Amino acid sequence: MQKGKTFIVSGPSGVGKSTVLRLLLDRKPDIYFSVSSTTRDPRPGEIDGIHYHFLGMDTFQERIANDDFLEYAEYVGNFYGTPKKNIDLAMNRGQDVILDIEIQGAIQVTSKRPEVVRIFIAPPSWSELERRLTERGTDSADKIQKRLVRAKVEFQTAHTYDYFVINDSVESAVRELTAIITAEHCKPTERMALINSRP
Repeated sequence: MQKGKTFIVSGPSGVGKSTVLRLLLDRKPDIYFSVSSTTRDPRPGEIDGIHYHFLGMDTFQERIANDDFLEYAEYVGNFYGTPKKNIDLAMNRGQDVILDIEIQGAIQVTSKRPEVVRIFIAPPSWSELERRLTERGTDSADKIQKRLVRAKVEFQTAHTYDYFVINDSVESAVRELTAIITAEHCKPTERMALINSRP
């Protein structure tokens, strides 16, 4: 059995990562989506263990001390972390894994596991990103501006990623993500290893 691959998906807040990934996972239910831990409060409709593992700050700090996270980072006043145990179990079962994490976390993961595939999702324009953040209705005007400033900083690192997807429509973004995953499994080293493992 071939071991699964890990795909990091990053992009600015409001770019539509959650919507794109939800549709991708509906169409490819064999992919394991890593549920992050966070110290932020749940948004309306979010369920613990499905959208995030919601933790108190003390518990989060204990997990850091126990080296339970593949990565963790602070983002706009809250901490986010990726538990590594379930990721490793899924990959060993042959499942591909998707991590929805921001730039700092992606750098941490890549430094530990350079074989990960990094995908940056960008908005079609800055005005569209501002519109999406505003229409989401979850942040104050001040927080939206902070997110836009943060987005421009994140955009400056996009060239370090392996792939760049523009989310001008959810359908096209999902098609491109699916194509990337397929292409990564067609690399010569993986295909040759697969042939050589067969009797």
